Amino acid sequence: MNRRVIAFLLGHILLLEAAVMVPALIISLCMREFDSAWSFAVAIAITAAVGTGLTFIRPVNKAFYAAEGFVVTALSWISISFFGALPFWFSGCIPSLIDSFFETASGFTTTGASILTDVEVLPYGMLYWRSFTHWLGGMGVLVFLLAVVSVSKGEGYSLHLLRAESPGPDVGKMTPRLKQSAKLLYIIYIVLTVIEIILLLAGGMPVFDSFCTAFGTAGTGGFGVKNDSIAGYSQYIQIVVTVFMALFGINFNIYFLVLLRSWKNLFRDEELWGYLGIMLGSILLITWNVAPVFQYNWGEAFQQSAFQVSSVMTTTGFSTIDYNTWPQFSRSLLAMLMVVGASAGSTGGGVKVARIIIVFKLLRKELIRMLHPRAVHTVRISGKTVDNKVGKGVSVFMAAYFAVFTVSFLLISLDNMSLETNVTAVVSCLSNIGPGLDVVGPAGNFSQFSPISKLILSMDMLFGRLEFFPMILLFSPRLWSRRV
Repeated sequence: MNRRVIAFLLGHILLLEAAVMVPALIISLCMREFDSAWSFAVAIAITAAVGTGLTFIRPVNKAFYAAEGFVVTALSWISISFFGALPFWFSGCIPSLIDSFFETASGFTTTGASILTDVEVLPYGMLYWRSFTHWLGGMGVLVFLLAVVSVSKGEGYSLHLLRAESPGPDVGKMTPRLKQSAKLLYIIYIVLTVIEIILLLAGGMPVFDSFCTAFGTAGTGGFGVKNDSIAGYSQYIQIVVTVFMALFGINFNIYFLVLLRSWKNLFRDEELWGYLGIMLGSILLITWNVAPVFQYNWGEAFQQSAFQVSSVMTTTGFSTIDYNTWPQFSRSLLAMLMVVGASAGSTGGGVKVARIIIVFKLLRKELIRMLHPRAVHTVRISGKTVDNKVGKGVSVFMAAYFAVFTVSFLLISLDNMSLETNVTAVVSCLSNIGPGLDVVGPAGNFSQFSPISKLILSMDMLFGRLEFFPMILLFSPRLWSRRV
């Protein structure tokens, strides 16, 4: 294990985090929130000092392989969550360091689960930082580093870092060079964010609220600046947020195909149609089921169903209504969507639609093989052959998801919460959604869990955001015994 190159890259990550805290410091000063400003100033100084110290550890041997990529990725996300929590803790806005870490990990992993019972009492600087962690974490901190900072020459670092951080069964390049791909991803990301901000402003949303809401939507995170999330805003704003949540849940390669006008490849993309089909089908079923709740006002039932489905499936976590009060069928369908999640290569979490499609196709292949042992059946998705490596990776991912879920569920059950609370709390954190059902529903929060359970759920968020393997490998003695 090349520890020096890991420390060197981790130092750049912390310097980047210190830099992106500066706008929150400026906002605090402009709003005369001097306690918050002091907290940000100290946090920036500590983060920058540690980052600078690590960058002095220059690697003698620049060997950088997949193992180093996984370790850098896992340590980076744990570190930015810890150092990003310092302003909340120093200011006293969140007195507990564990609670501060939970809130920040939830922000960076775009989970949106919160321990805060009243977000409206937070200073503007803290609200901004809380929401901006969504935007930075949505596309990926390392992708941002690759896009804007030159820390290495060649594609070796880029390939292994991008593979370790990117969501989905496999990582593809949009352009021949990964650095160009990272830049293009962020250009698309920024353009969509700016368009949403403009549309929200056009609907009368205040400037500060518009930016924070767009950050939460783009990162599919869901931290709001109001206690009722998006419920207090107009129907127009709710519709805009619904549409953009759905847009950010689409694989960003789709937008690249649109720019290239590659309509043939666009229309044959099975994951896109699977994603849209699951979303639309769920909206229609829930609309039918909740129509009596809205006195058969089908328009309102459809709009509210569309918002909640878009929020849950893209793992954003915004809400306009407490769906805990909805019929059991709708609640169960929403719980299933929590597991399914958004598309691979999007800012959304969950298992991902691509994996769901591959799992069903692998199941079909095995059934055919059982009936016709000599038959040769190839699994394809969007016209491309799914090789055995990808198929095996999907199976291992599903096993890891179930294993981490089982252990986490049993451990937090020691807090004596209800079964529905515990199951959906773990699924919510593993899938980076935010709200679950019962105690952790849209009208609730995670504050009632014990400190140990909060740490477990915080780790679940990181496991889910990094798709398990970087975090699992981080605790492997065999990995650390390797020397370069």
